Amino acid sequence: MIQHDVVPGVHRIEDSFVNWYLIDEGGRLTAVDAGLPVSWQSLYRAVTQAGRTLSDLEAVVLTHAHFDHVGFAERARSELGVPVWVHEGDADLTRHPLRYDKERSPAFYLVRPPTLRIFASLARHGALWAKRISSVRTFGNDGTLDVPGTPKILFTPGHTFGHVAFHLPDRDAVIAGDALVTLNPYTGGEGPQIVARAATADSELAMASLDRLAETGAGTVLPGHGPPWTRGAEEAARAARAAGVS
Repeated sequence: MIQHDVVPGVHRIEDSFVNWYLIDEGGRLTAVDAGLPVSWQSLYRAVTQAGRTLSDLEAVVLTHAHFDHVGFAERARSELGVPVWVHEGDADLTRHPLRYDKERSPAFYLVRPPTLRIFASLARHGALWAKRISSVRTFGNDGTLDVPGTPKILFTPGHTFGHVAFHLPDRDAVIAGDALVTLNPYTGGEGPQIVARAATADSELAMASLDRLAETGAGTVLPGHGPPWTRGAEEAARAARAAGVS
């Protein structure tokens, strides 16, 4: 599913319950996250429908390096010469995207029908065969990235220890990655929340990071899983705190 201009100049692409985004700045493109391996085909469709080409893609920036967010990153790097950016705290994870810190075994959740449906779809679309990224460029806890869209770094650790979100002030939006989702892949729960402990390194830290999202005051939150939230970052953070840890 491709949703063009979910906010001005930002396109949302969903592949098998996983979102990634294209920022378009005057024809120059940045991919925020890289979905699943099959998202390579979605990338081609999305840029074509937007009237662009793959040569317009100048950067892939990752909110974090879990297996379901790095899908086409290595292919973009090796075939298109596009640099892949990630927070320094997740650099090691880009080389082993299936070996991530978590508080609880995923098996705890797999008895739930919604979870089985989501993970069966992820498996069919190659999530468990995401390629390691051979070379990345790293950044720290703050500042802006010199890539199309000049996303502002929001350090939001907890889901992973190097997780970031990206604030787009001129578009009144924040790309939250998995710092806040509106569909929890491990429970099937809907509405703003942090991801279940099966894929979260430190839930307490993840809850604290909601403050960073709220402080943006952004009108739209673009999550890594689930539909966009258009009632503001402050309300999204409040709802996620109320939902608690799963």
